[in-house]
Amino acid sequence: MSYLTRTLGNLRKIGFKEYWHQLNYIGDTKAGRLVGTDRFGNKYFEDNEELPLRTRWVDYAKHDFDAAHIEPQWHLWISYGIDTPPNQDPITAKARSWASAEHIPNQTFGPTAFRTYNTTKPKIKAWQPVARARQ
Repeated sequence: MSYLTRTLGNLRKIGFKEYWHQLNYIGDTKAGRLVGTDRFGNKYFEDNEELPLRTRWVDYAKHDFDAAHIEPQWHLWISYGIDTPPNQDPITAKARSWASAEHIPNQTFGPTAFRTYNTTKPKIKAWQPVARARQ
C-alpha cells in the first residue's frame, strides 16, 4: 500500500469508482494519463511523478492477470525497453498482418506445451549389472 496522503490524493484525482476498481484489481491506487489501448482492450497508463519503475502500468480487459495478454510491443514499453509507446511510434503503429486477431494463451505449463526431445544416440551407456545364476 501507499501513504495515506498519496492514496487520498489519488482518490481526489480519479474518483471513487476508479479508486475502488484499482484497489480490487491492482491493490494500489494510481493516477496517471491514459497512454493507449491495444486490440485486446487493455489500457496502458503512465505517471512520471510516481516512484521510479512504478510509472507505467496496465489495466487488463480480462481480469485473470496473465502477462501473455499484453502485445509484444506494449510489453516492451511497459517493461521500460523503449520510451515511446507503440501507438505513437511510426514504425510499430503499422498494422501487423502476421499477428493473430485473437489472443493465444501462454501454454508453458499446459498439456500442449513445447517439449524438446533428443534424437542422437547417447555417448555413454548406463551399466546394467548381470548376475550369474546361483548354483
